[in-house]
Amino acid sequence: MLLEGLKVVELATWIAGPGCAMIMAEWGADVIKVESAVGDPTRTFLPDPEGLTPSPIFALENRGKRGIVLDTSSPTGRAALVRLLADADVFVTNVRPGALRRARLDYDSLKDELPRLIYASVSGYGLEGEGAHIPGFDLTAFWNRSGAAFATNPPGGEPLPCRPAFGDHVTAMATLAGVMTAVHERSRTGKGRLVESSLIRVGTYALGWDMSVRLRYGEAVTAQPRDERPSALAGYFHTADDRWFFIVVRGLSCFPAIARAIDRPELAEDPRFALPMTDLDVIRELRVIVEEAYGRMTLAEAGARLTAQDVAWAPLVNLDEVVDDHLAQAAGCFTETPDGRGGTFAAPASPIRFPGTPTPTRQPPPGLGQHTRQVLAEAGYGPEAIEAMLAAGAAVQQGPADSPV
Repeated sequence: MLLEGLKVVELATWIAGPGCAMIMAEWGADVIKVESAVGDPTRTFLPDPEGLTPSPIFALENRGKRGIVLDTSSPTGRAALVRLLADADVFVTNVRPGALRRARLDYDSLKDELPRLIYASVSGYGLEGEGAHIPGFDLTAFWNRSGAAFATNPPGGEPLPCRPAFGDHVTAMATLAGVMTAVHERSRTGKGRLVESSLIRVGTYALGWDMSVRLRYGEAVTAQPRDERPSALAGYFHTADDRWFFIVVRGLSCFPAIARAIDRPELAEDPRFALPMTDLDVIRELRVIVEEAYGRMTLAEAGARLTAQDVAWAPLVNLDEVVDDHLAQAAGCFTETPDGRGGTFAAPASPIRFPGTPTPTRQPPPGLGQHTRQVLAEAGYGPEAIEAMLAAGAAVQQGPADSPV
């Protein structure tokens, strides 16, 4: 596998940090997930009613990893974590900076002892300023504090939040890009480094078009009510069979193509509708014509016509339709995850694939403390030392017959 030989230690909960490490595990890295005795909170999200298979949410973020429980607040548990990091390539953590400093597990406390370690910090608001101490989730730091919610929600109604983990997964991918860049740099210099990602910074970048206009010109057009939008041809349209679809206008040639799709080719020649249209009354007039035309078609008919004219469009679909969509299946959007008991269940695939590379043999997510003895032994601890750590509560081992959740 592509990352075979890369060792990753993860001290993280929830989504962005674990999601970054999961992708590395998918690509062949040996990822060790370090948890407290309480465990990652996502273990409890919608688990199997019988308690036999892991939560699909926990499994998505943690499949393919090995799991160890350490009490890093104790000197023995902290020493064990540092020992794991001694031969690790990457450390991924989203523990708040203050807690890491108190445990002497922050980058400054480790960099001299572990000069080759790539230390990936994932936070809500970065490592500097008062925001370093504020809890941040994608719904707060990525979606709202970055301006993405304001730019996306039209005024006049209750704002809609982003779906759970939406911003976390964007941040996971951004963090992964930073980690892989640092791995490449270390191949030349032999030195590790701090890699910092934050939900608010990733959210601001994701909103980059609007934000760049705001920074350059002092204002930006964000979401508007339907009747105030500056394009008659782009956006959502409703069909005769009560479906919605979305059109993107990518250039001047789209107007004649759309006009042909609705059997009104003369619209593109009408001087009133010459592009660019800036008169909002004229835009509204054209929008009514276009909406009425689509309103007489079914979704299938409108889609076929737009596809024939090479117009970029997509239906508004529910999750059942996505699962059955041949385009999603061909793009490799889904995979099978082992449940740890001989079966599998469908799950979202990681975002990148490498054609020509064999599909990896996926492993289930780890049980809480499932691999504690194994991982400690690999780190050089003898049987007596391991048993002493377990007896003292500095480490926890789950029995092999215990539930994988």
